[in-house]
Amino acid sequence: MGGIKIYGMPMSTNTIRVLAALNEKGLDFELVIVDIRTGAQKHPNFLALNPFGHIPVLEDGDIVLFESRAINRYIAAKYAEAGTDLLLSGGTPAERAAVEIWLEVESQEFGPHIASLVFEAFIKPKLGKTTDEQVVEAEAAKLEKVLDVYEARLAQSKYLAGLHFTLADLNHIPYINYLMKTPKAELVTSRPHLLAWWEDISARPAWVKTAAGIPF
Repeated sequence: MGGIKIYGMPMSTNTIRVLAALNEKGLDFELVIVDIRTGAQKHPNFLALNPFGHIPVLEDGDIVLFESRAINRYIAAKYAEAGTDLLLSGGTPAERAAVEIWLEVESQEFGPHIASLVFEAFIKPKLGKTTDEQVVEAEAAKLEKVLDVYEARLAQSKYLAGLHFTLADLNHIPYINYLMKTPKAELVTSRPHLLAWWEDISARPAWVKTAAGIPF
């Protein structure tokens, strides 16, 4: 039985999402680099861990998991007593349901649009490729509508699921971190409650520690 290993890359948003959860829990882990730029995720050894050939993968002893959001639920549940209670395991059924609602919103409503926007406006230039401004504007328009809902929610609630920071907040951090490095940061800065929430969650020691390991 070994310790926790994460197979991924330190600049990958999905890998970062898991690293942030591990740091929020105060857990020790080893990051094993799988360089997708060289196709390492398609090598047989990695495909034995994730047959779909995507990062990250978590190994926790004899447990092997893939898909970053599922990994984070596992971390939050298995290590419920460590660090921050990311699933409000001690809360009421309604409080725990609120976490699940905003986890779903992140993956279904927020994630697809910000992923496309960040890829075009931030990732492609890092790879020496040209940004498609039409895609940026189209995805920004869609994301604006989603963030209007967030602004209304955060005008009434300190965090997405209520009074406490949870996995629902944490799962948003990697993509917003990159968004804030683009001209479309105004999507956040123009919404006062959303901005206050971002300034709060991005100042958490666990995230500061995680961000220090991101190469750009």
